[in-house]
Amino acid sequence: MSLIRSLRLDPLPVVTTSRIELRAPVAGDFEQWSALRAESRDFLTPWEPLWPADDLTRNAFRHRLRRYAREAREDAGYTLFLFSRGEGLLLGGITLSNVRRGVTQSCALGYWMGKRYAGRGLMTEAVRGITVHVFETLRLHRIEAACLPSNQPSRAVLRRAGFSEEGMARQYLRINGQWRDHLLFAMLATDPRP
Repeated sequence: MSLIRSLRLDPLPVVTTSRIELRAPVAGDFEQWSALRAESRDFLTPWEPLWPADDLTRNAFRHRLRRYAREAREDAGYTLFLFSRGEGLLLGGITLSNVRRGVTQSCALGYWMGKRYAGRGLMTEAVRGITVHVFETLRLHRIEAACLPSNQPSRAVLRRAGFSEEGMARQYLRINGQWRDHLLFAMLATDPRP
């Protein structure tokens, strides 16, 4: 087992672009994370699943970190926080979930941005950076993403990052307490990148 582990590429390096750094969250990120999520709650809740009552507590954050670590160990998913380079300010997060190997070689992309940092092109930059990581380090063939049809900013991020719209999935995810239709997007390792 240790031999196999030592031969495997580290799936969670720091991913950097000109303005941002993506890295795995650690316990010391709790204060920034809880503050940013709290101040962005009204901005985020229309696009996310319902938040549990204890969502922003330190204990819930610890549980998240354990789940993130388990998913990474199992090559099932990877959660990264998005920070400003130099300043180290938490801006948002990216999740690669439902990693599938075998004949599929794909994952699903999700992301969130703090309200005060939205509209600056930072998430587009982060998505472009993570796609390089997905195709070159994780060696996956396909990245899928979904967003509500009314979420114009998210649609724009995906298009600018090089994703293609593939269709509509009826009642695809339970968002803010309701089953909602989603537009499906994807990018292949063989697609041209912006």
